[in-house]
Amino acid sequence: MRDNIRALGEICMELLYPRKCVFCGSSIPMKSYVGIMQKKSYDLLCGDCRKNITDVYIEEPYCFKCGKQLDSMTREYCSDCKRLSHTYDRGLSVFKYHDNVKEAVYRFKYQDCRCYGRFFGEQMAERYKEIIKKWQPDAIVPVPIHKTRMRKRGYNQAELIGRALSDMLNIPMDTGALLRTGKTEPQKKLSKEIRIKNVENAFKVSINVVRYSKIILVDDIYTTGATINACARVLKQAGVQEVYFISICIGEGI
Repeated sequence: MRDNIRALGEICMELLYPRKCVFCGSSIPMKSYVGIMQKKSYDLLCGDCRKNITDVYIEEPYCFKCGKQLDSMTREYCSDCKRLSHTYDRGLSVFKYHDNVKEAVYRFKYQDCRCYGRFFGEQMAERYKEIIKKWQPDAIVPVPIHKTRMRKRGYNQAELIGRALSDMLNIPMDTGALLRTGKTEPQKKLSKEIRIKNVENAFKVSINVVRYSKIILVDDIYTTGATINACARVLKQAGVQEVYFISICIGEGI
């Protein structure tokens, strides 16, 4: 009975606030009662984007370190990871950083499209659940945002993704293990060198982190890896042995 009431409530909400496709922003026909009960993440994709979603997925071969798409099965690492040293152990991303994905992430972060968090988290779980199981993480830790940005935005987008991933894979999420101590400039505005300095001392760990051996960091975008490396550095200094990451999307690199 409770599920029936919830489903009817969601139908009423959809009548008042019609859904828009995550990628293209077009209206989606109201889903059926059965669809609401199933809670499918694809409910936030229009028919065309559902058909074309494979075009924006990261597919093998991808970099064994950061997860960037590679152009040859003979390569194991992207040029960035051959040239640079990373503090984290390994990372994965779901989508290429293409136009539709960029726009979706922008709406998710800056236009209060919080419902996208479940879509992205479920996509992570569906694409990489077997790899994540092999990592055997103790906890999922969302990359934190500064308290002033939290007050302005009202939510941490990484936490929304992490919650969905946690629910799907039954891995606990710890939002207090990692804290943001410095208010930094948005990374997208900065050069690669400045990005590293921008987040160098921006994070600290809480006492909770000492219980963990392996952690998965969750974030929205991976570009140079400066943020993930900064987080991994303080986590490992506190005793965490292995730090992985998973993000919505990743740049192409070279």
